Amino acid sequence: MAAPTATSPTPFVLHASTLARAHTYLALAAFLGALFIGCALHYKKIVKNGVAGYPEEWFPSVSATIGDWYPERNIFQILIALNSGPRFALGALQYYLHRTPTSSLPGFVFLTGILRTLSCGGWVYITSSDDHDAHDVLMISYIVLNIPWMFGSIACTPASHVASRRRRFFAAIVPMIYFFIQHKVHRVPGAYTRYSFFEWALIILDVLYDSSAELDFKAADLKITIGTLVGGSSEADKIARSIARDNAQTSAIAASSVSLEKRKRKEFSGKEGAVAGTSVTAIQASPLHTRARPTFAFISDVYLSYIFWSVYTSLAPTLFYFSVWELGISGQELALLSMVSPVFLGIGPFRAWAKTQGGRATLHVLTLVGVAAYVVPSPLGRLLLVSFASAAASIRAAVDWLAVEGDEVAYQAVVAGLGFLVSSLSKHANHSNNPVWPFIDERSGGYNKTGLALALLAIYEFATRPTSAPSTTTTKPADTAEPAPQRHWLPASLALGSFLFTLHSLLSDPTTLIAWSWTGYPIKGPVPSVHGSLTHVAQALGLALAAFLSRSPCAALAHPLWLALGASSAYVMYTYKDWAGYAGGLGVAFFLMSVWPSVWARAAEAGRGRVARTAATAWLVVCLFDVASTFTVAYAFVPGGEYFRERTDLVLAAQFALIALAFDWRLPRFSSSSSTTRPSLPRAAHYKTQYTLAVLTALSLLATLWHASWPRIVPRPHREAARIVRAGIWTVHFGIDNEGRDSQRRMRDLIKDMELDVVGLLETDLHRVVFGNRDLTRVIAEELGYYVDIGPGPNQHTWGAVLLSKFPIIKSTHHLLPSPDGELAPAIEAILDMYGTEVKVVVSHNGQEETPLDRELQSRELARIMSESYPDPVIFLGYVVTKPFAPRPAPYDFMTSDGRVHDIDGEDYDRWCEYIFYRGLYRTAYARVSRSTITDTELQIGQFVVPPRNQGIVDDSHEARYMRAWKEELPEDHWFPMVYYEELGGMRGHFYHVFNTPLYYKIPEGASV
Repeated sequence: MAAPTATSPTPFVLHASTLARAHTYLALAAFLGALFIGCALHYKKIVKNGVAGYPEEWFPSVSATIGDWYPERNIFQILIALNSGPRFALGALQYYLHRTPTSSLPGFVFLTGILRTLSCGGWVYITSSDDHDAHDVLMISYIVLNIPWMFGSIACTPASHVASRRRRFFAAIVPMIYFFIQHKVHRVPGAYTRYSFFEWALIILDVLYDSSAELDFKAADLKITIGTLVGGSSEADKIARSIARDNAQTSAIAASSVSLEKRKRKEFSGKEGAVAGTSVTAIQASPLHTRARPTFAFISDVYLSYIFWSVYTSLAPTLFYFSVWELGISGQELALLSMVSPVFLGIGPFRAWAKTQGGRATLHVLTLVGVAAYVVPSPLGRLLLVSFASAAASIRAAVDWLAVEGDEVAYQAVVAGLGFLVSSLSKHANHSNNPVWPFIDERSGGYNKTGLALALLAIYEFATRPTSAPSTTTTKPADTAEPAPQRHWLPASLALGSFLFTLHSLLSDPTTLIAWSWTGYPIKGPVPSVHGSLTHVAQALGLALAAFLSRSPCAALAHPLWLALGASSAYVMYTYKDWAGYAGGLGVAFFLMSVWPSVWARAAEAGRGRVARTAATAWLVVCLFDVASTFTVAYAFVPGGEYFRERTDLVLAAQFALIALAFDWRLPRFSSSSSTTRPSLPRAAHYKTQYTLAVLTALSLLATLWHASWPRIVPRPHREAARIVRAGIWTVHFGIDNEGRDSQRRMRDLIKDMELDVVGLLETDLHRVVFGNRDLTRVIAEELGYYVDIGPGPNQHTWGAVLLSKFPIIKSTHHLLPSPDGELAPAIEAILDMYGTEVKVVVSHNGQEETPLDRELQSRELARIMSESYPDPVIFLGYVVTKPFAPRPAPYDFMTSDGRVHDIDGEDYDRWCEYIFYRGLYRTAYARVSRSTITDTELQIGQFVVPPRNQGIVDDSHEARYMRAWKEELPEDHWFPMVYYEELGGMRGHFYHVFNTPLYYKIPEGASV
């Protein structure tokens, strides 16, 4: 009875490469068809945007092409809908082709591909005209998801498939972001056209990248067979029988080539041939959580590393609160020594316990005390808890970093680097504040509860982790006799300590390097909120290079020539400004991250059997550098500080000199014979590292795009019609309030309520270890809309001055005022365009009463700056330290007489620190607002009317300037907020004080305003 067999239907066989080709053709037809039809029917409409139209803008963006007009929008959406089937099939087939029993990466890539496809459908069908925010979020999500999709696909593709591995799309991202910022932030006509070219390139290259799946499918001879296996000789039957011959255990497979499974396993397994005999049934039987456990372990390790860096970087700001209030050494500085706690590892039983998995899990829990300290209201209580947590964290770090050997050394180094990068990224995304710092809470932008919850999950994963998991940390038993180190432990310990401090001081915030290079307006270099991601890119590239070379016999990153590259970059960073100086800083970032595994390996080798002394000495070096770097600017308040005055150059040179001890200075003939085997990063960890670096870099760029709308509110003065300028001066005590917490948002609220157009902030240079490497202007500038000049950088050795302006800053100059005896005094001289009139604004922080020569010289210099532009308008906002009308050599008479300016109100005798002077403007109000608990100094505000361009003051006599008035005698535009009257209760602890009301003044008769 052969008839049934003869009449069996022939199975339908579809080559998978055909599906990939169909996907490519449909996608290109959809996008290019919409572009052609749109340009043919609605050219001028689709090139127009919110900044400019044709002819400045002459090429349409993708969004405008596919989303605004009929019929191109509809044709595009129909073609994309038809393309959805091949797109989902593409992802599923690639997962089928790449899956292995030893890696969860293909499954993760498959999930990423699904999310990528859904986000693509989102921004395609929700256009910018439908919902601009939703469209942008989905578009950015699509771009971000492309990065893990592409990196993951490349990682899963066999190295022999050269053609498919070469395809990339990332080169278009950086210029696309640049021109988007030019369009969105700087509103440059024509920038959107250039942005559109890169946007279209991104789309086309993305489609072409997906087309590389066709090459993979052809190489694997992958087919999809639709037919029956019963009683016939279909293609599927042949496939099943072929696989049965190759494997002892098998299952029927409906789509494959004869030798696909066997070849595929050999190409994609971590060790070639290790799982060549594993069947598909065995793969499917493995529980998902078991296969994903190594990935979860890796993520947990990175997150716990992030917690370590968060606690470590919070210690110095938490204790320096007391030093600032004391204006000298307060005693709490001894809390720094809590980091030297690894000395207790010299106790044998304690060391043995700390090396166990339970001991390390306990140390992780104790480290969380520093994060949970945010609930304690007392600054001293928080310091005690953070100190305790730092001690636990340092012990745990010493065990993880130095009490390991072999490949685990490279793994721990990379995890530490990734955690450090996550810490910096969290600050970049959160207005320069780490969201789990103990001096940050919900009121100041903290996410402490979320951070604690995630940390507890990570610790639970660590505590329950099976010891055989690939990503777990393995150490030798505590009682195992360790061989003596080949080299002395001290050089490696010194190098490790210097390396830790250098990372902390320069790279813990991506904008610190920008602050080093900033010179003011016109802007000739990087902008903190826009270009901070470049620091992260450099860091990620450095760590990626280290991870890549860890698997090769090349020792280039430990060679002195590599150190020369890093030292040269540091010299450029220190010597030059603007883009040149920042380029040197990027070189330093790249160098430091690239030598991370080398420094760790040298410390682990030298500290073998001597973990306690090696780690404790390293942390002691960190403490000494913390003190030395602070003394370069705080020399006036500490004994012996004069020896460190303005010697950042020597401190930086010492840092690199000690890091040099981690490099291989031996002659080649000795080096090759005596050096130990360099630790290598395991293959699985290598892929996870590269993938994580790609994700972190993408998140940093995404955070930049989110903040790229800076200022979110376009800077415009509050009272344009009345030509009013409201200017304030405030000494903000380094952004730490009286409760020891970050005060940026509290400052923002008062500045917003007072509707200030120009603000001078003093004591603002926070790009130092003791202040947390923060940018005090981010919240205020982005949420209220100000142009910002952050003043002299941390390498200028001042306490800082900042200018915020609602008016365009035409030009600004940074001054270091003469200071032969005391601390350096900063000043910003800026020309602002106020309603078409150029007005000079000077913001300065003069020296203290203890240095009379400094005060005299500084006052003379400020008077010169103000008088040289006479009779043009001037506003001075500064910290002077003098009584009104005090005779020379006190600063008051120098500045008012020689500077040819007027006091805001000479009859206000109750002043000492802050002063406002002016010239060429009509003063209409003067207010003094109490500080509440934000700082130790009030906010002073002067209100002025700017005369029309080329029209001076009609009457500048004393009588005309002091025609006092009730507020009701002036238009309401001149009134200050009523809620801040003390009798009405004030607002958030602020109220008008001294006079209990703002003072108002009439404008002289005949004035043209």
